[in-house]
Amino acid sequence: MRPDLILKTLEGAGFAACFVGGCVRDTLLGRPVHDWDITTSALPEEIMALFPRCIPTGIKHGTVTVLLDGENFEVTTFRRDGAYHDGRHPDGVVFVPNLTEDLARRDFTINAMAMHLDGSITDCFDGKADLKRGIIRCVGDPERRFREDALRMLRALRFSAQLGFSIEEHTARAIRENAGLCRLLSRERVCAEAEKTLLSPLPQTLSVMLREGLLSACGIAGDYNLQALRTVPAEPDVRWAMLKVLIPKLDMQQFRLPSRRVQLAETAAAAYRPSYTREALKELIAASGEDAARVCAKLSAQEALLEEILQSGECVSLRGLAVNGRDFPALHGKAAGDMLRRLLDYVLLHPKKNNRQTLLRLAEEWSGNSDADGHKDVGDVKCQQKDTL
Repeated sequence: MRPDLILKTLEGAGFAACFVGGCVRDTLLGRPVHDWDITTSALPEEIMALFPRCIPTGIKHGTVTVLLDGENFEVTTFRRDGAYHDGRHPDGVVFVPNLTEDLARRDFTINAMAMHLDGSITDCFDGKADLKRGIIRCVGDPERRFREDALRMLRALRFSAQLGFSIEEHTARAIRENAGLCRLLSRERVCAEAEKTLLSPLPQTLSVMLREGLLSACGIAGDYNLQALRTVPAEPDVRWAMLKVLIPKLDMQQFRLPSRRVQLAETAAAAYRPSYTREALKELIAASGEDAARVCAKLSAQEALLEEILQSGECVSLRGLAVNGRDFPALHGKAAGDMLRRLLDYVLLHPKKNNRQTLLRLAEEWSGNSDADGHKDVGDVKCQQKDTL
């Protein structure tokens, strides 16, 4: 929902107000808008006086969150930023009555446009021209912009990956020359930009981040060919698994990912093959589970074959066996588990043999091949299968 009511309320009270930043950029590009940010000449206390439900989220820097129809909208007073000594936030801000000064503090020209209620655009830094040319360019001096907040270097590359834009020459040079500043960034902020890039239409842009050392906070740098990322679906589990395939030494826990995602991606990466036979996919499901098999099938573009296997009703796990541990009362603990896994290996190759009578007879024959210590022979089933049944 476009929060026109907020602009109308502010303007009705005599203040200037307009949409600003990414929402304007995406509107002009015809892309979906997820966050509507608003800038205004009203001071924070004046904003809060106009709206019954709001939160002073960043009131020190002029930002108030207005709650409207179940959604949150950030409304920020026109401001000029002071010095940035922590490489992230200005030490202080000065509220100004001028929209142009507010736009001048922003990172890139394509994010430094404002849109008014009537749809007209205030564009002081040629953002529309850069949108048309497909260029990411800093507002003002790129050296200054990146020293204010080093995360802007990662954002430049992320926008390039998401929009398919090139980075303007002076902006690109400033990224190369100031890349070392990224070591000051929190890992959480770096990881967020890295994942957005990974899930973009041009995920191989991560190779630039790695080569320039922009991901040093995550403990990884170097020159890697990541072109294969673009060939797999833009799903988090799939893209992270492929990244692990391409960079085996990648420590995924450094990226603050959920433990389930780390485990799934590492399992899938370890089991990954460029292509699978039907039997190999069934063995993969049995060994690593259905979730890992789905990721591997997407990595190898064999989702159709996997779905065919899953829909066939063939046994691909211990749960699907026609027998279970209770059918072998003489076997206990590991011995029972070994027998069931051995039977599963057999059934994976001979799906039509998955019936209780056949498997019980087969287990009885195998149980007769105990070694001198009474342990069951759980060697290679496949070499005995043709002779057994």
